[in-house]
Amino acid sequence: MGETLSEQELVRRVAADRAAGLTIAFANGCFDLLHVGHVRYLQGAAREADRLIVAVNADASVRALKGPDRPLLGADERAELVAAVRGVDYVIIFPDATVARLLLLVKPDVHCKGTDYTVDSVPERDTVRSYGGRIAIVGDPKDHSTRDLLSRIKGPQR
Repeated sequence: MGETLSEQELVRRVAADRAAGLTIAFANGCFDLLHVGHVRYLQGAAREADRLIVAVNADASVRALKGPDRPLLGADERAELVAAVRGVDYVIIFPDATVARLLLLVKPDVHCKGTDYTVDSVPERDTVRSYGGRIAIVGDPKDHSTRDLLSRIKGPQR
């Protein structure tokens, strides 16, 4: 089972892993209402390296991205759920608008994004390339979403 870490502890763990010759993968997202698409994305990312870091958006950034009614679960709860997914080693909650700063901090060997991206459309591609990392597109087709699940739960509007 993975652990939710502070930024300082994450840097320390990554340094120790690198010293042991391990490779590092990085994935990120909101992970509000964890679903099968999230699990497949994270397990695909875990196959890319020896260790997987998952950055979970802080509550304020989820609201900015998804709207005022989100997130449904707080960042600590979302991080705990992500940490419980097989293959996830480290989880960090990040407050920034993008993960670029974290990528530069830990310089993972591979930055993993879901299938709604291409290597050329990943927003952090220039950051990853700047330190010699690679980008991997992982997971299944993007036909699962929290938005769709919420619509199904609410049912037809009258």
